[in-house]
This record gives sequence, C-alpha cells and structure tokens, in this order.
Amino acid sequence: MNGIKREYFEEIDSTNEYAKARRSAGEDLIVVAKTQTGGRGTKGRSFSSNEGGLYYTKLTFYKALPATRAFLIMQTAAAAVCETLAFFGLQPKIKWPNDIFVGGKKICGILIENTFSGAFVSSSVVGIGLNVYNPLPEDLREIATTAFERTGKRLSLLEVERVLTEHLCREETAEKYARYLGWIREEVTLIVGEKRVRATVLGVDETGGLIARTADGEKRFSAGEISLRTEV
Repeated sequence: MNGIKREYFEEIDSTNEYAKARRSAGEDLIVVAKTQTGGRGTKGRSFSSNEGGLYYTKLTFYKALPATRAFLIMQTAAAAVCETLAFFGLQPKIKWPNDIFVGGKKICGILIENTFSGAFVSSSVVGIGLNVYNPLPEDLREIATTAFERTGKRLSLLEVERVLTEHLCREETAEKYARYLGWIREEVTLIVGEKRVRATVLGVDETGGLIARTADGEKRFSAGEISLRTEV
C-alpha cells in the first residue's frame, strides 16, 4: 500500500532511532513495533510503550520543501492522527502543537525530527505513539487514555495503521488542522521560562506559532519557547 517500504518489529529500542539510522538509504520507510524499550517524547521525556499501542515512524524524503514550510509536516501528522481516530468513532482534538487528546486526556504523542539542507527540509522522521488498547501505567491513568477505554472496542492495530498511513500520505490542509485544534477562545496557562502566563488561545499561524491574547495584548509564541497547560 502506498508503495512505501515497511519494517515490523516485535520489540525495538525506538522506531524513530531505527528510522534515523536508515536515512543513508535515501528511501521513504515506515517502521512499526509492538513494543519499544526506549521510546521517548518531546524534550527527551520517556514514552510508555506497552504492547497494544501503535508505535509507528514514517521516514520521508523531500525534493523541494522550504524550511519555512516545515510546519506542514507537523500539521499533516497531527491532522492524520485525528482523522484516524475520528474514523473509529472518537472525537479527538489537538493540544498545540501536536499532542492529541480525547475526553480531556492524552491519547497520542508525536515526535518529529527534521534534517535540513540549506533553506530546505531534506527529510523528516515522524514518530507516533498512539494508545489503542495498551495498558497504561498507574501514574498515567489520570492524564492519559486509550481508544479501548473510550470506545470499549479492541481495535485492530493493522487496521489503525492502514488508516493512519492513508492520511499521512496526503498533504493535510491548514483548515483541517485548525478544525481539530482545541481550546480555541478558551483560557489556558502558558509556561514561559519560570513564569506562568494566563492567555486566551486564538489560533495558529502558517509557521505553527501559537497566537494568543495575554494581559499585554495579542502575541505569537513558538513551541520552542513555551509550554501550554490547559488548566488556568
């Protein structure tokens, strides 16, 4: 399907690390594992990878994607996960920039690692950890959820992978990302260094920056400089 090479593993350290090690081959690749022993999320956080989740990485090479449009990669990945979950009857939303929530709890994390050549993106590694029917560690049950917990159905991992791949192989639109973006017009807390700033989410610009209204007026924030908390 989609003409992309796939590799499957019972267990692997990290699907992202494996895909990055295959960059020299110069071909698109999908890596899927039943479990990961060294899965990680953004900012180096460990990522629970028990059997029953979908641990999936897509390595993609680009011919002429300007670095200024790199947000397209994140936009497509987040929208693809949401479209997949919606296909199976869930109601997902994106917590900017790319965490996916259902029912107020995180169901999927996305880790994107790009390489650049001058002013262009040469390749991307998009890692997706989606909770399907995997048991959650005790310390995550208050903040995370699974598709099984939300639907009562034990979805086929192969079917989830198939639907996800179909959407990842499309260039999802900014409108679709915006449709799933959550907490619009709602108050949130932005962690800016050591400061906590109350803000109202207004949207996201074409480069992926968060547009929010604070006590100092409307501002743009990048994912590298702040963290967003949905509580105020």
